[in-house]
Amino acid sequence: MRLGALEAGGTKMVCAIVELENDEKWNILEKTSIPTTLPDETLPKLADFFRGKGIEALGIACFGPVDLHRDSPTYGYITTTPKAGWEWCDVAGFFGRELGVPIGFDTDVNGSLLGEASFGCARGVENSIYITIGTGIGAGVMSNGKLLHGMLHPEAGHLTLKRRKGDEDFVCVCPYHDSCFEGLAAGPAIERRFGRPGAELSNRPEVWELEAYYIAQALVAYLLILSPEKIILGGGVMHQQSLLPLIRREVQRQLGGYLNTRELEHLEEYIVGASLGDDQGILGACCLAREVC
Repeated sequence: MRLGALEAGGTKMVCAIVELENDEKWNILEKTSIPTTLPDETLPKLADFFRGKGIEALGIACFGPVDLHRDSPTYGYITTTPKAGWEWCDVAGFFGRELGVPIGFDTDVNGSLLGEASFGCARGVENSIYITIGTGIGAGVMSNGKLLHGMLHPEAGHLTLKRRKGDEDFVCVCPYHDSCFEGLAAGPAIERRFGRPGAELSNRPEVWELEAYYIAQALVAYLLILSPEKIILGGGVMHQQSLLPLIRREVQRQLGGYLNTRELEHLEEYIVGASLGDDQGILGACCLAREVC
C-alpha cells in the first residue's frame, strides 16, 4: 500500500509518502517538513506535496483540540486551539476535497502512540500512554487495545499540578490555566523560567530536576487513574539525556511505595523514550490512513 502520512504540529508539519507492506516492514519513500504558519499558506503547500504521488489514503495526526466525532458537522476540524489563526479549521475536509482520497484523522499524540503500538515499543501492549513534551504537552491513551476518545480526546497536558517549593511565583505560560502541566513544564516554560531554551541548558542540573518533578507528578496521576502497562515519553524536551533517569526516580519517590506491580519494579522498562527515531507520528498517521482504505 502507498499511503500519505501527515504529522500536523503547531510548529511544523511533517509529511511523508510511506510504502507499507505489513506490520513489520515499511519504507518511507519521501519525507519533508513545512513550517506551520497560517492555514491559507500552509495547507496548500501540504496538498501539493501529496498531489500526484499515487496515495490510496491520507492519515492525519493533528494538533488540537480537534473534533473526532464522525457524526459531528465539525468532524476533522481543529477547534478551540490556542494556535492563532487555526481555530475552527477544517483540516480533514480540506485534504479530502483537494486529494480525493479517504482521510484518517486523530490527534498528534494518539498518532504517535498508534505508531509505537503498531511498530515500536508498545507493540503487544493493550494499555499504554504516549506523552509528548515539547512546544506543548499532550498525551495519547490506548485502553484495552483502542485509542481513547470519549467526550473529545485526552487533553492531559492541562492537568493541574502542585507547584514545587520555590517555584510559586513563576508565571505559567498557558493562557488558560495558572498551574497546568504544559504551562509549567513545556519547552516555552523552560525558556521563560531560565532565559534560554532547554537545548542550551544541558549542563544545568537544577533545570532538569525541576522538570523531572513536574513530569513525574503528572505521570503518577496518569498511572493511578489509567493503570497503563507502559508509559512512553517523546518530544523535544525529552532529548535531554539525563531526564529519563531523573523522572523514574521521582516517580518512585512520589508514589511512596503505594503500588506493587511488576512494571513498577522495572521502571527502566516501564517509563521509556520513543523508540522509532522521531518517526512514530508519521507511522501512526500511516496507520490512520490504512484504517480508512
